[in-house]
Amino acid sequence: MTKHGSILLFTVGVLLFSGGCEGLRLHLVNASVQKPSNVALYFTMDTAEGEPVPGATADQFQIYEDGKLISTYESKQTILNPEVATVRYTLLLLDMSGSVVESGQVPLVQEAVVAFLDGVGEQEKVAIYAFDGREKIQPIAKFSAREQRLTGSTDSLSSWKTKDPSTNLNGAIVEAATVIKEAMEESDEPLRFANLVVFTDGTDRAHRATSAQALEAVDASNIGIFVIGLGGEVGQEEMQHLGRDGFVHVEDKDAVVEAFHGVAERIKGLAARFYLLSYCSPSRAGIHELEVKAVLGEEHGSLAYEFDAEGFKPDCDPTTPPAFDVPGTKKHKKKGKKKKKATVSASAGTAKANTGEPPPGEGY
Repeated sequence: MTKHGSILLFTVGVLLFSGGCEGLRLHLVNASVQKPSNVALYFTMDTAEGEPVPGATADQFQIYEDGKLISTYESKQTILNPEVATVRYTLLLLDMSGSVVESGQVPLVQEAVVAFLDGVGEQEKVAIYAFDGREKIQPIAKFSAREQRLTGSTDSLSSWKTKDPSTNLNGAIVEAATVIKEAMEESDEPLRFANLVVFTDGTDRAHRATSAQALEAVDASNIGIFVIGLGGEVGQEEMQHLGRDGFVHVEDKDAVVEAFHGVAERIKGLAARFYLLSYCSPSRAGIHELEVKAVLGEEHGSLAYEFDAEGFKPDCDPTTPPAFDVPGTKKHKKKGKKKKKATVSASAGTAKANTGEPPPGEGY
């Protein structure tokens, strides 16, 4: 599992991969091959240092079959809106225990949440939950909420009543992982990613679950996890271990808003590293070695994939939604369901969930 934020709910099969040889690293996530002659590759692109590379256009990729370059006029290669096959979830989990509420920090948390929603980008489906010492986390806004309602939901935090002043941090993470898993299982899309962003001003005091159990729950659902810790009570070593995809510790309350926005921007940036490249293969039969090369100025990288062109024929439309079929998904169980029409995006990975347009996150 890649450690950058949004994580796949499935295990990718045997897909061939070769990293970029001069500055770019391409990693194949999944592939679709369907008639009449459509081939689509879903992959990430990063620098050699592991930073996302967003905004590449279709003409910056070269497609080779069996070592021979395919003309762009023949391939009709294009970058599709990833939303036709991908959904991303981010759950924001807020510490509303006695130490936060009674110290007058609720307005600060509200401001920080608004900054997070502003920074994370419209490609994410966001939910907001809160916890104190109770066993169950409390919904502030569920994944079905629209952006306006999400922002408005922060008002309800001002009337929050802490029913157990303790801090059930580890138990809350276990609960949040379950909420995310259930949301992903209900999705129609075969490629599903999720992040959990935790805000806390202290360590676990309720002892309902251990930090190991919290991470085990995150692992079981393939979720990226980020932690924002406030104040001196936060055990930095423990929180850094827990927030393995990103940990931000702030001593100054004034830095909390900036920390929330920074994590949101990180998730947005990681989402932008994903590309859905589709083209029409000129092959009409046989097994073929496909290589995609990215050429961005002096930097380049490549990935490889083998596919079967048996029964391929003309009249291919590269904007046809890819046929990713992942066992265990809702779409896999309902193959007859009508697919959404793909839309072409000028730059890959800039998803806008809920608007029909296409980042911590990877697993993303």
